[in-house]
Amino acid sequence: MATGKINVSVENIFPLIKKFLYSDHEIFLRELISNATDATLKLKHLTSIGEAKVEYGNPIIEVKVDKDQKRIHIIDQGIGMTEDEVKKYINEVAFSGAEEFLDKYKDAGKEAGIIGHFGLGFYSAFMVAEKVEIITKSFKDEPAVHWICDGSPEFTLESADKKERGTEIILHVADDSTEFLEDSKIRGLLVKYNKFMPIPIKFGTKKETLPKPEGAKEDEPAPTQEVDNIINNPEPAWTKQPTDLKDEDYKSFYRELYPMQFEEPLFHIHLNVDYPFNLTGILYFPKLSNDLNIQKDRIQLYQNQVFVTDNVEGIVPEFLTMLRGVIDSPDIPLNVSRSYLQADGAVKKISSYITRKVADKLSSLFKNNREDFEQKWNDIKVVIEYGMLTEEKFFEKAEKFALFPTVDGSYHTFEELEAKIKDTQTDKDGTLVVLYASDKEAQHSYIEAAKTKGYEVLLMDSPIVPHLLQKLETSKEKVSFVRVDADHIDNLIKKEDTAISKLSDEEKDQLKTSLENAIADKGYTIQLEAMDSTASPFIITEPEFMRRMKEMQRTGGGGMFGMGNMPDMYNLIVNTNHELVGEILNTKTDKKRERLINQSLDLARLSKGLLKGEELTKFIARSYEMIK
Repeated sequence: MATGKINVSVENIFPLIKKFLYSDHEIFLRELISNATDATLKLKHLTSIGEAKVEYGNPIIEVKVDKDQKRIHIIDQGIGMTEDEVKKYINEVAFSGAEEFLDKYKDAGKEAGIIGHFGLGFYSAFMVAEKVEIITKSFKDEPAVHWICDGSPEFTLESADKKERGTEIILHVADDSTEFLEDSKIRGLLVKYNKFMPIPIKFGTKKETLPKPEGAKEDEPAPTQEVDNIINNPEPAWTKQPTDLKDEDYKSFYRELYPMQFEEPLFHIHLNVDYPFNLTGILYFPKLSNDLNIQKDRIQLYQNQVFVTDNVEGIVPEFLTMLRGVIDSPDIPLNVSRSYLQADGAVKKISSYITRKVADKLSSLFKNNREDFEQKWNDIKVVIEYGMLTEEKFFEKAEKFALFPTVDGSYHTFEELEAKIKDTQTDKDGTLVVLYASDKEAQHSYIEAAKTKGYEVLLMDSPIVPHLLQKLETSKEKVSFVRVDADHIDNLIKKEDTAISKLSDEEKDQLKTSLENAIADKGYTIQLEAMDSTASPFIITEPEFMRRMKEMQRTGGGGMFGMGNMPDMYNLIVNTNHELVGEILNTKTDKKRERLINQSLDLARLSKGLLKGEELTKFIARSYEMIK
């Protein structure tokens, strides 16, 4: 038996490891299982090239919890270590790495939790253990070794009688970490970090029901047997070739990733690239609502099948963080800070690759089965519209497949829409005016007025529409988007001919004064317009520019001068050619005139969805009075 002192200048490095290197104690298990996996895969490699003259077999990694003895055992059947290797890798390399790390990062505190870069994984054991033992036997024909260290720089090293190849690590759990002696806690960590590790991980056993023997009675229970409880799926779908997977395989993998998700994904995108970086993965488009605060952070990032994080901002372009699935890349460093990730060249390339792949997939879905794509449009439009807003390269590709649905349920690309409406909806200045509604029910009367003129009305109802329209208007020549309730229909698309007013200028002034007196406190800007005599007498409109700016500010960005909190602004357009308006003008008594004006205004407000509460109650009572 040998005792020794680990050659470190910091007298007791372990409290520092606990304090600085790891902000999150639970990752000790991930680190130790990653080491066991590496040891196993190294052996696989050496046997495959003939360097290790041993049988690789079907190795597993086993985790055992001994609550009474306060121990956790992690056992692998991997490459193992000789005495010299223990001295080198455990006593020298890892410790010098730890020191170098501490020198560099001790001021950064917990922020710098960078593990794995310095071969420090093994020492994460001391975050939960007061003493650690390693019993290991190399695949080489050398005696087994037993290393013991109690968290001070002293260690002992002696021979051991272990017969099987591999390494067993025994953690003597410290009093402040006894939560890790609960089976449920360990099982939870194994599922979180190691669910898709490439080597089977055993944690206890489970009962498995066997088929009944032939001739068994119906009420006879089926035989059972105890089998290893393997926690992980060592060959998840993303590690296979797309040609080897059917649609059902992708769906069942989705259920494996999100067991609580009951809706099927709409479609998937299989990522597989090995140059200029390595990346595999599967992304799924879930059904999305119009809510922009939908659950993000559902994409899981792995490094060689080890879970790293589900905060993938910076790796995945922001508009795709609403998707779900898995990305696995050995080129993404483990546990690094966000700012490091965002500045990393490989990560930038990965982000643009993913954007391109998603755009290509959407494009091929659109081309190959347009009908199906149209049916799914409402469930995916938020992602696409958000992508068009935030990623220029995506915008260029999405122009070909982004759809513009009409209120009648037909779908057009912008190019198709343009061809369809350019003859009817180009105004006198040569601008193509695209009309849209954001709510089919609320804006029904305005939509009908536009349809009467033979105009197409789009249905654009996602929360980022104002931003998207702004983007489309700036990227296209002479195109303007206007909501159908922004003005009366003749003003929305101004043609040359203007209707002649039946009222003289004097009568108009008189009418305007009457209107202003009757509705002085209502806050409407009154506009007298000569319109078709069949058009509504009173129409309430909401000017496009102001309304759009306010909406943009409410959904973040783009607004001017704190407009988001300003009251809504409405215009009251009065049709001077309508019979009722003539009657208002010619009414003899002020009381009747005021009643006609208020009733007409309330009808216009009702049409716009603005008549609510007490005012609606009064309007109904007044209407009943009038029809008695």
